[in-house]
Amino acid sequence: MGIEIERKFLLKNDSWKQDVSSSAVIKQGYLAGSDKSSVRIRIEGDKANINIKSMTLAITRQEYEYSIPLDDAEKLLQDLCEQPQIEKTRYIVEHKEHKWEIDVFSGDNEGLVVAEIELQSEDETFSVPEWIGDEVSDQVKYYNVNLIKYPFSSWSP
Repeated sequence: MGIEIERKFLLKNDSWKQDVSSSAVIKQGYLAGSDKSSVRIRIEGDKANINIKSMTLAITRQEYEYSIPLDDAEKLLQDLCEQPQIEKTRYIVEHKEHKWEIDVFSGDNEGLVVAEIELQSEDETFSVPEWIGDEVSDQVKYYNVNLIKYPFSSWSP
């Protein structure tokens, strides 16, 4: 069974940018979302995947991801996925012994920046970089599947 243990955080500042090791533009859309799971298509650079993820409100969730042909992914995004789609640039920052993924959203979610860290266990300790702010792992509005229905641009200040 595929398991993802992931924590999400807001950022205090942009100082993470000096340590970026790589980046990729991501487009993703959702074929289906229910109370139990979401099914998404993602294009990251020249690779494409279909992903099924449980909607569990926790840092540990079931996740299954499979490669699909890029042409198929583009067609699925265009014809079958909900609109609007998620557009973001993902930056990779290595800090101590962990990899942080910083997602800078564009489109309807312009202005939202979220950092994620994947862990081996829920109680795994990790060094928190000085640019990390509040944890939002348990706030569903930060889940990508919800950013399609309720984009950042529609949130009240």
